[in-house]
Amino acid sequence: MSERKVLNKYYPPDFDPSKIPKLKLPKDRQYVVRLMAPFNMRCKTCGEYIYKGKKFNARKETVQNEVYLGLPIFRFYIKCTRCLAEITFKTDPENTDYTMEHGATRNFQAEKLLEEEEKRVQKEREDEELNNPMKVLENLQELKDLNQRQAHVDFEAMLRQHRLSEEERRRQEQEEDEQETAALLEESRKRRLLEDSDSEDEAAPAPLQPAPRPNPTAILDEAPKPKRKVEVWEQSIGSLGSRPPLSGLVVLKKAKADLDGPPQGAPAPGPPQSRKEADPAPPTPGVSSLSQLGAYLDSDDSNGSN
Repeated sequence: MSERKVLNKYYPPDFDPSKIPKLKLPKDRQYVVRLMAPFNMRCKTCGEYIYKGKKFNARKETVQNEVYLGLPIFRFYIKCTRCLAEITFKTDPENTDYTMEHGATRNFQAEKLLEEEEKRVQKEREDEELNNPMKVLENLQELKDLNQRQAHVDFEAMLRQHRLSEEERRRQEQEEDEQETAALLEESRKRRLLEDSDSEDEAAPAPLQPAPRPNPTAILDEAPKPKRKVEVWEQSIGSLGSRPPLSGLVVLKKAKADLDGPPQGAPAPGPPQSRKEADPAPPTPGVSSLSQLGAYLDSDDSNGSN
């Protein structure tokens, strides 16, 4: 079974393409094409308006004996949508447009008319300039004035001035950049010096004060301190140093010699200052109230025995 869709056809060995009969068609043959109305038109028979872009099934044919620069011109046949009257128009390659032949009139072609009028005026002006010698002289005078104005212009000087201005601007910008860079460097150097000075002030140690040298003979000038008699209870318990709330109840026992008075031949008591120096040192802190109570009882026992 052969394929349904094939790409290659079978040609027998005795196939001769020149023997195939050629179809001879008339030159004015018409083709049916689908097109849209190229412009707004109005039917002359019934007055129906046909707007631009309306679709038709048209007949197309080549116009005989009419060409433009080797380009053929085509004619189209359409029918009015209301009265079925035949309307024809053909291509206009010279103006890249279409021209109405018969069966209808073209509407809203004011722009086209304006363009045609401008072209006509331009053509008349050109013809007048070519045929009128005075116009030619005027044009020559205008050309001469224009050449003279351009002759006084020194393009080399203009280019040189522009180049100098560019170099001056570039040099000025470079100087400004250098000044800004120098200012930034100076500011950073000052900031660094300030930070270094602050760090040195913080890290510098205080000057060492020389220690006072002791006087070797100062001990000779000092008065000798009298030795206090150590009681028996102080040897076992300790001295009364602190002054707690019960320290006022304890009364130290005075020596017997103090009660009887000074012995014969003893020197008279001195001034209060000397007696203050002779008194024993005040009790040192650090003894509890219980030890003071024990000392008080010992003092009572000693008084009773006396």
